[in-house]
Amino acid sequence: MQNQSSEQTKLPIPRLEFIALCAALMALNALAIDIMLPGLQEIGASLGVTSENNRQFVITAYLIGFAFAQLVYGPLSDSFGRRGPLLVGMGIYSIASIAAAFAPSFEFLLICRAVQGIGAAATRVIVVSVVRDTFGGRAMAEIMSLIFMIFMVIPVIAPLLGQGIMLFGDWHYIFVVMAIGCALIAWWTATRLPETLHPEYRRALNLGVIAQGFKIVVTNRMAILYTIATTFIFGALFGFINSAQQVYVGIYGIGVWFPVVFAGIASLMSISSFLNSRLVGRLGMRRLSHAAIIGYFVTTGIWLTCTLIYGQLPLAVFIGFFAIAMLLFGWIGSNLNTIAMEPLGHLAGTASSVFGFIQTLGGALIGALIGQAFDGTTIPMVGGFCFVSAIAIILILIAENGKLFAVHHDPIPPIAEKD
Repeated sequence: MQNQSSEQTKLPIPRLEFIALCAALMALNALAIDIMLPGLQEIGASLGVTSENNRQFVITAYLIGFAFAQLVYGPLSDSFGRRGPLLVGMGIYSIASIAAAFAPSFEFLLICRAVQGIGAAATRVIVVSVVRDTFGGRAMAEIMSLIFMIFMVIPVIAPLLGQGIMLFGDWHYIFVVMAIGCALIAWWTATRLPETLHPEYRRALNLGVIAQGFKIVVTNRMAILYTIATTFIFGALFGFINSAQQVYVGIYGIGVWFPVVFAGIASLMSISSFLNSRLVGRLGMRRLSHAAIIGYFVTTGIWLTCTLIYGQLPLAVFIGFFAIAMLLFGWIGSNLNTIAMEPLGHLAGTASSVFGFIQTLGGALIGALIGQAFDGTTIPMVGGFCFVSAIAIILILIAENGKLFAVHHDPIPPIAEKD
């Protein structure tokens, strides 16, 4: 079957609207995580959770549902197209959000969060598939960077939004806001995003074909190694999200300023993604991502060394190190994902689902290990950052046969224009 890496599908809607809509769809996932952070303490107190670390399960339960469901949406979207499964997933997300608002117990809330993650999984898998249907090579990396730049606005405003909701109500209303937001984006999707899957790439929905698709994906050496490398890097991000409130509020005592500081760090990731979109066409995905991941390892290594030698660092120094790490992160995620997806355009839905499952479940478990290791200091978190980046570098070296910064002269399709 012909690879789509050099093909180009014209965009059915204006380019800027396409980017904004894809970013809004992916942002539902970030909203479901980041809007919760200011409310974790109140949720724990309201539902009788005595352990601070156990409150983190509100995040972990969502990520587990999000991870496993991606394996389903990929084959569905490769068979029935992108729109139907996407809208079904958004419906599940909205219903689970409403149910969570009326949760009578912590256990019931965790179930609702897992179901909410099952619904949100459609957005992650299908948005990446839609972009891969339309773009290839460095052009895809550029578009994904622009999507990620807008998407990162949500981590900026979501904690502030959650904090604002709790000033006038309680944590239940956070879930109502999520349901309303999803419904509005679903309406936008239903009215503006047409089908993007090429008819010749539709795959039959039977176990044999699905198994064959999964086999093609997991046996592609370059793709799977880059995916696992990305998983370790995402594990660091999830680890920070799990323990962010404990670090900023518990250790540094910034109180209500927590959403502001969190938003500032997220803003740097958005700026980094924009810079990546401007540079990737000239420098290439490998040069940028390889340099960034080495820089990430060096930065977190120095950070960890300073913490071990001098003890708890001042807040300004902590934020300085973290800011550098997140700037580099913006050059890692979208490029590594694009490199992994590049050879598998002919089954983008299945590839996106497998990669999303590995990255989300693996990242969630790694993040949970980092979060649960919290001991009242930042050492477990910073040490986790350094360790996962070292593993990622090793995996990339294996994928590239020991050669970093190689230039792969893949065809660069032109940017799509509106019909």
